[in-house]
Amino acid sequence: MTATEAPPAAPASPPPGPPDPPVRKASARKRLVPYWLLLPGILWLLVFFALPMVYQASTSVQTGSLEEGFQVTWHFATYWDALQEYYPQFVRSLLYAGTATALCLLLGYPLAYLLAFKAGRWRHLLLVLVIAPFFTSFLIRTLAWKTILADGGPVVGVLNSLHVLDVTSWLGWTEGSRVLATPMAVVCGLTYNFLPFMILPLYTSLERVDGRLHEAAGDLYARPWTTFRKVTFPLSMPGVVSGTLLTFIPASGDYVNAELLGSTDTKMVGSVIQTQFLRVLDYPTAAALSFILMAVVLVTVTLYIRRAGTEDLV
Repeated sequence: MTATEAPPAAPASPPPGPPDPPVRKASARKRLVPYWLLLPGILWLLVFFALPMVYQASTSVQTGSLEEGFQVTWHFATYWDALQEYYPQFVRSLLYAGTATALCLLLGYPLAYLLAFKAGRWRHLLLVLVIAPFFTSFLIRTLAWKTILADGGPVVGVLNSLHVLDVTSWLGWTEGSRVLATPMAVVCGLTYNFLPFMILPLYTSLERVDGRLHEAAGDLYARPWTTFRKVTFPLSMPGVVSGTLLTFIPASGDYVNAELLGSTDTKMVGSVIQTQFLRVLDYPTAAALSFILMAVVLVTVTLYIRRAGTEDLV
């Protein structure tokens, strides 16, 4: 570049445009919206679950009587005394609940399988029939079993003709040709009343199974039983776990079936708790029994879930 040449002009700057919009930050109100939505549920749990639990815990360590009043004296011996005196009812409750749960699984799985894979256009009708018992009172359903299992009735007659009662009597579940006021009657009532709680989770789990997996198993020359054992049942395990929990937990604390279908020899721990609360008026013992039952069920359920190998509940 010579001395006479002018330096090149600088490039013109672009005309100023509109200012960049400010970054909008989420307002504090929007950040609190999820917590406000959770607040009713949290308050409900606090008022109707946490506070009664705290009250019952304080009741379980009290001493006194209804006339003199109860005072918190941290008398933890109530737990040991209650367990020592009523441990047969605890064992009986777990036995009856476990038996009813196993029967619900044996009866409910085929029906849930039928609903999921074979019902076709009858599926909705069958589902209504499954939940139909919920349309009437739990008490009425249980009282109906007193008529079904009545002495001299058709059910008892058929069981006698098949010599089923001979076997159950030898096992101690019935008394000769009598079914009412025996462990078998209580288990029948528990099985009937809680069967829908087993069928519905099983059906929901089985319905999610992709039918193409069955076709693939057939293409690999798997027999139907092998397909069920290797494909269907493992994929339905969430429903099995959910159904057994929904059946076992309420059945272990039930007292209606034991009261209406059983006798003094078939009392469950729920019956004892109800008696201690409403008749004997021994509130500390009743509260201690409630917490012992809750702890036993919690430990049993935890071990079962770990053994089942799945926490993916339906």
